[in-house]
Amino acid sequence: MSGWLALVGGAEWREGCSFDRTLLDAAGNPEVTILPTAAAYEHPDRAVAWAENYFGKLGGTAKGLMVLSRTDAEDKAHAHAVRASKFLYLSGGSPMHLRSVLKESAVWDALVAAWSDGAVLAGSSAGARVLCDPMVDPRGGAFTLGLGLVAQVAVIPHHDTWSPDKARRTITLAPQGLPVAAIDEQTALLRSPAGEWSVEGAGQVVVFQDGHEAGLSALPR
Repeated sequence: MSGWLALVGGAEWREGCSFDRTLLDAAGNPEVTILPTAAAYEHPDRAVAWAENYFGKLGGTAKGLMVLSRTDAEDKAHAHAVRASKFLYLSGGSPMHLRSVLKESAVWDALVAAWSDGAVLAGSSAGARVLCDPMVDPRGGAFTLGLGLVAQVAVIPHHDTWSPDKARRTITLAPQGLPVAAIDEQTALLRSPAGEWSVEGAGQVVVFQDGHEAGLSALPR
């Protein structure tokens, strides 16, 4: 049975992210492995430092794993560290870079195996986009291929601050029957090991299907 999954709407590791306490408790391990891959060109060391400070205040610890390039993603030591982790967190940044680095890599295979064995997995903004398939392209709101850990679900992160025009375009372009979860910043769409969905954090999540609000029941178990 897979572990907990958190699809976060962005602005991660801030006071409103109450769900991180839930995830730490679920992991049963205070150390969080941070993958700042999506922030490779946006000072990934700063993202890790922010996470270290944040999780320290929650009584846990965070450790950065600098998987920033395709070569890093094929590194056996990195894959081993991911496989051994009980709580993995993909930061925000560029979903296109994150996808190209992780797709069909040793680190990706290790991440899927760890989650399948019960590890907690969180992805914020770019991380949330890429974990799903199809993936919402932030450049225009259309759809492209994601990594497909969660199939037949798409997410719009930063929904409370994103362009309303892009959001409407995404909802309009969504294939028939596809649930699209619009997630506010500092908010998580959570999936329990039993496949049950819930929302926690500072904002809200609205699920759209066929152009209409559909509720969490539209999401696959």
